[in-house]
Amino acid sequence: MEHETPVCPTRRHHADRDLWPWRRRLPELSNEVMTRAPADSWPARARPLVVDSWMRSAASGIDADTALAPVANDADDVGDYRDAHPLARVFPLLYDVLGAAAEDCDAVLALGDADGKLLWVCGRPNTLRKAEKINFVEGSVWDERAAGTNAPGTALRLDTAVQIRAGEHYARKVQSWSCVAAPIHDPETQAVLGIVDVTGGDDISCPQTLAMVRAAARMAEAELGRIVAVRRLPESGLRVASGSQCLRIDALGRPDCLVDDGIRAYQLSGRHSDIVTILVANPDGVSGDQLAVEVYPDDVGSSTLRAEMARLRSLLGEGAIQSRPYRLRVPVQCDWLAVQARLLQGDIRGAMKLYRGPLLPASDAPGVVERREQLHHQLRAALIASCDLDLLVSWTGSCWGANDLQMWQHQARALPRSSPLLPLAIAEARRLDAKFR
Repeated sequence: MEHETPVCPTRRHHADRDLWPWRRRLPELSNEVMTRAPADSWPARARPLVVDSWMRSAASGIDADTALAPVANDADDVGDYRDAHPLARVFPLLYDVLGAAAEDCDAVLALGDADGKLLWVCGRPNTLRKAEKINFVEGSVWDERAAGTNAPGTALRLDTAVQIRAGEHYARKVQSWSCVAAPIHDPETQAVLGIVDVTGGDDISCPQTLAMVRAAARMAEAELGRIVAVRRLPESGLRVASGSQCLRIDALGRPDCLVDDGIRAYQLSGRHSDIVTILVANPDGVSGDQLAVEVYPDDVGSSTLRAEMARLRSLLGEGAIQSRPYRLRVPVQCDWLAVQARLLQGDIRGAMKLYRGPLLPASDAPGVVERREQLHHQLRAALIASCDLDLLVSWTGSCWGANDLQMWQHQARALPRSSPLLPLAIAEARRLDAKFR
C-alpha cells in the first residue's frame, strides 16, 4: 500500500470530486488507456489502484451516473446464512474493536462474505438510515462488478486492504461516502472468507483508519485460528453446546447470571444476563423485536441486539441459541424457576430456603423487572399468608427485606407479647413508617 501525505479531509473531498468529469469519459478513453495512453491523459490526483478499478467498473457496463449496489434476492434470509457463516465467530470481536469507534465518527461497521454480500451493518440509527439511501444494507452486494469501485469490492478483488475516498467511488451516488475495507482469510486454507469495512464521511479518510481496519482483520484471523486450535484439543475445557448439555443458571441476588455447563462456570455480562433471563421465560421462542422490547429500556437498533446475540452465542456455544425465533436449544436449571416451582407446590419454607434475593436486582431490562417483581411479590404474599414467624423473621433479617415496612408491621402483629423480637419489630415498623411517610 502506498504511503501518502495526510491531506485535510475537506480539501481531499473536493479534490476527489474534480475527478468526476474525467471518470465519465472512461468508456471513450478505455481503448486509449489500454494502449498505454500518454501520462497527460490521466487526472493528476487519480491513484493507479483507483484508475484500474474504474476501468474494470466501466468494462462491467456499470452506469456511473445511476448505479447503486444491488440487493440480493435472498436478502430476507440473510440472518440464517449469517449465523452459519464462519465470520459469525469473530463478529463480536470485530464489533468490540471497531463498532464504537465507527459510531463515534458517524460511520457504520460492516462485514461481508467473499462475494461482497453484506451480512452485518451496524451503526447509529440515523447513520444507518443514511446508508440505506445508497443500498448499504444487509443483503446488498458490493462486489466491484456489481457496484463499481468501492472499498469492500476492491479489497476482495485485490485481496488487500483498500481505502476509497469520496470522489474515488465509481458510482456518483456514493460520492458523499468514504470507506476502508480489509479481507479476512481462513486460517487453514488462506482462502478469503469475507471482508470487514468501515464506511462513513470525511472523518475516516485518513491513514489511521486504514491501519485500524487492517489490524482488526488480522485480529479476526488470529481468533479464527485460536478457535480451530481449541477444537482440535481432546479436552480443551471449552464445550460446544449440544442437545444433551444442561446449563445451570443462578441469578437470584446477583448482579449477573452465573452459568455452569458442567465443565466450567462463568459470569455473563449484565446485558447477556438480561437476554438469557428473557429467553428462559420464553421457551417456545421470541421474535427479535419482542426480545429487544423486553431487554432494552430504550429504543435501540436491531444491529445492537444482533451484536449482543452473536457475543452470547460465542460464549454459550454455537448450538445453544436458535434464531427466528430466538430461543434456547439446551435444557436449563435456574434458581428462580426452582423457587417458583416450590411455591406452586405449596412448599413455602423450601422456596424461602432457595431464595437468595431478587432476580438480577441491578437490571433495568423491562422484562427482567417485571419477572423480578412478580417473583418477589408472590413469595411475600405466600409468607404473609403462612403466618410462619420463623420465615417472617428471616425475611426482615435479609438485606432485601430489611426495609420492607409491610413485613415488619405484619411481624409486629404476629409476634407474641413475650417475644424478645417484638420491641425490635415495633421500632423498625415505626422508623420505616416515618421514613416513607
